[in-house]
Amino acid sequence: MDTEIQGRAAHVAAIRERAEAEMKAMGIDEAFIDRLVETFYGRVLQHPTLGPVFDARLSGRWPEHIQKMKSFWSSVAFRSGAYGGKPVQAHTGVANMSPDLFPQWLALFSETLSDIAPNREAKGWFMATAERIARSLTLSLFYNPALDDPQRKPA
Repeated sequence: MDTEIQGRAAHVAAIRERAEAEMKAMGIDEAFIDRLVETFYGRVLQHPTLGPVFDARLSGRWPEHIQKMKSFWSSVAFRSGAYGGKPVQAHTGVANMSPDLFPQWLALFSETLSDIAPNREAKGWFMATAERIARSLTLSLFYNPALDDPQRKPA
């Protein structure tokens, strides 16, 4: 059993080392993660559609949210395991949350990356990751399997 645990720990450490090397090669470090999160959410607050939805949910808790998002993106980029939140539960029940907000979120994220990412490779990595996250959240929050029922489809 001890060798199995040690093997898992070594595997996790190797994953983290590869992620850190990959991020370093793209010019990504913790300072970039901080700048990305701060810049992006500053823009979210100014966005005419996203701003009111986010601010209604996070009013008075923005500093906490910014720290949580820094931890989240750091954990995703560096495979650090630092983030232990539950994104689906965090987004469940958000007033005025709708599937059409995700493309707007992604567009704003893309604009932010265009302005601050160190290179195209870094932008591509973060966008691909954000798109997977948006797709996952959209399916988790809004997917209705009954809509895929062939019996319900119009002929």
